[in-house]
Amino acid sequence: MSKMSDMAMTIEELRNAAVAINDVANWLAQQFGGASEATEKAEAPAAPAKTALTLEEVRAVLADKSRAGHTAEIRELLKKYGASKLSLVDPKHYEALLREVEVL
Repeated sequence: MSKMSDMAMTIEELRNAAVAINDVANWLAQQFGGASEATEKAEAPAAPAKTALTLEEVRAVLADKSRAGHTAEIRELLKKYGASKLSLVDPKHYEALLREVEVL
């Protein structure tokens, strides 16, 4: 994998870990601390929202897979999402596209 895709994956894992830690802390506070609902509601927006994938992040992953010999499969996946090239894929499909590419 390229450094960019490694970095993107590391960032995503860190965000997921932060959300998991926050959920455990909220659960523990609720179970043992008697935290009020107002406190829990105030903490909910503090959880980091999942950021949208960028074209560059997706391109880096697809380029790695293409170099690994999966060019034909990538082209088929792009067609599945109604595009002849990555820049024509709707950004809302980036996450699903990456999930499918990662199993190649």
